Amino acid sequence: MKFEKPAGENPIDQLKVVGQPHDRIDGPLKVSGRAHYAYEWHDVLPNVAYGYIVSAGIAKGKISEINCDAAGNAPGVLSIITADNAGPLGKGERNAATLLGGPQIEHYHQAVALVVAETFEQARAAAGLVDITYQRESGAYDLAAEKPAVNSAPESAPDKNSGDFDAAWASAEVKLDATYTTPDQSHMAMEPHASMAVWEGDKVTVWTSNQMVAWCRTDLAATLKLPEENVRIISPYIGGGFGGKLFLRSDALLAALAARALQRPVKVMLPRPMIPNNTTHRPATIQHIRIGTDRLGKITAIAHDSWSGNLPGGTPETAVNQTELLYAGANRHTGLRLATLDLPEGNAMRAPGEAPGMMALEIAIDEMAERAGIDPVEFRILNDTQVDPKDPQRPFSRRQLVECLRSGAEHFGWSQRNATPGQTRDGEWLVGYGVAAGFRNNLLAPSGARVHLDDAGRVTVETDMTDIGTGSYTIIAQTAAEMLGVPLSHVEVRLGDSSFPVSAGSGGQWGANTSTAGVYAACVKLREAIAKKLGFDAASAVFADETISVGDRSAPLKAAGALSAEDTIEFGDLDEQYQQSTFAGHFVEVAVDAATGEVRVRRMLAVCAAGRILNPKTARSQVIGAMTMGLGGALMEELAVDTRQGYFVNHDMATYEVPVHADVPEQEVIFLDDTDPISSPMKAKGVGELGLCGVSAAIANAIYNATGVRVRDYPVTLDKLLDALPDIA
Repeated sequence: MKFEKPAGENPIDQLKVVGQPHDRIDGPLKVSGRAHYAYEWHDVLPNVAYGYIVSAGIAKGKISEINCDAAGNAPGVLSIITADNAGPLGKGERNAATLLGGPQIEHYHQAVALVVAETFEQARAAAGLVDITYQRESGAYDLAAEKPAVNSAPESAPDKNSGDFDAAWASAEVKLDATYTTPDQSHMAMEPHASMAVWEGDKVTVWTSNQMVAWCRTDLAATLKLPEENVRIISPYIGGGFGGKLFLRSDALLAALAARALQRPVKVMLPRPMIPNNTTHRPATIQHIRIGTDRLGKITAIAHDSWSGNLPGGTPETAVNQTELLYAGANRHTGLRLATLDLPEGNAMRAPGEAPGMMALEIAIDEMAERAGIDPVEFRILNDTQVDPKDPQRPFSRRQLVECLRSGAEHFGWSQRNATPGQTRDGEWLVGYGVAAGFRNNLLAPSGARVHLDDAGRVTVETDMTDIGTGSYTIIAQTAAEMLGVPLSHVEVRLGDSSFPVSAGSGGQWGANTSTAGVYAACVKLREAIAKKLGFDAASAVFADETISVGDRSAPLKAAGALSAEDTIEFGDLDEQYQQSTFAGHFVEVAVDAATGEVRVRRMLAVCAAGRILNPKTARSQVIGAMTMGLGGALMEELAVDTRQGYFVNHDMATYEVPVHADVPEQEVIFLDDTDPISSPMKAKGVGELGLCGVSAAIANAIYNATGVRVRDYPVTLDKLLDALPDIA
């Protein structure tokens, strides 16, 4: 199905099933242990062996010798896979780092061997016996020391300029010129990266934890130098990914290599302390922002440059994305700068680009509002735009940022905020309010599905779409139920198998809108097939209550017998004609201990405009999870870099701090009515990453309002507050 013009009225608009707060249909399977994650396929294959990865103990250099004799003679050991015996390997286009290193070492904890044994414990014990001698080389590990002076981003990320920023900046009546930093961060999903592989002849099947089944299949085939049709990926349930499982990783590759060598199934799981350095992470940024306004507070000049680092061949953190579109102003500049670092690979983490970018921009906007003498909410509203600022002929498809801010301010009680920092106390606590805009672009990609109707009138949907805890199973079932007029309980959804039609996958908050649009397209075809089989006009047929009807004539769906249909939604150029984005207003109340600097977030509100909300219950869960992640980013999350040895020191959940229940306050989510016919036949967008974008800045702004201390370097830890806190009366 081609989606080339705005959606008109269609069966989804009935909202009998779609748009309703249904419980997740996969919930009973998960709480009963019947939802199998990547390492839990215990009964699928007999005689499974276990692999344990040996990782590099240096960040850069070469292996001069690797002695596996002691490990090979250890109890239960079946094989040891290294680059020397793995056979010729290619490299997936989405991997910056080589997944099996040797002799060259590209980053700390790069996989250099896999010890395979009869049991996990035997493999782990033997892995400790692998003796490796390294030739260490000096590397670059400090972004601040390596940051380039000129644009060093790939050709695909040039500087963007419109108007005359330099002249507008020079003549601006109110100015801000400030630098902000965000640290390296880890995804820290609860489920580790894990895989199980088995070969049948020259074909391999891998059960793995991966958000993008088609990408994983393509890159594993390229790495193993196999035809793509010889690789099958199965990933029906994923225990969290946040972008860390978008790409092929070493566990899947090494499981496949070991299974081929042994000709028996092999399981591989990354131990928790290996994940931050072995897989990907959100790279640190240094962001330079300049904003100028006229005397009334209207932005006349805005510039945002961001520095980040990566391995050779890696990409920059696109932290300037939102600055190109969020606020008005004719004179603009954005630029990305990429330093070559020898740290582990930097790549997508929930809301890549906008999440760290808005951590900086939305503090800068608050600072500008104060300098201009305007309330922070009103300053954002004053600088709203309904068109692409660099292309005024290109409107937003829907843009309700002002409504998000206005309704949020009223609901939150923003009028009670004291504009003078450090003036509101609750005993020994300094209390403050903070606000930030939320922004995330609406991304589109083709997405396919196959839909079956059986002779009992039950429906089955198949697509390689994944569910990373987001509720994909449920909204896909809701879509099919709405389109075919059957109860939700009569729809079975099968996901995460590369033998199913290729979907857009889970990432970038594009999954919900695109995957359901693909199911919509397949259901349109199935409706046509049912109508034709039963002698109805498909264009005027109504599907409801397990029947098809036109006028006074009707027939039960099951009378059509067994039928199947498959289709893919393909998007035209509407995203070029209209800017498609999602918006939010984030409001936060914090309390800061006047003596210790301890920060407690007391309450949080997100008001979101993100197209049609397909399931308010699962969408709310996505947003409050994102808000919690924003709290972590504001106050605690940071991968500490050893700039001498080149690795992340706090590479486990004991030392990499994330929010726990005691840190999470009252959280409220409001969805505005924001049906967007430009986006897809579903008239939806996405909301999971929007709930994160802006949250950290709202917390930092609230801390400033509470204390008068402006922190521009995340996370906002108490050591950055203590010296500047007001004197205790």
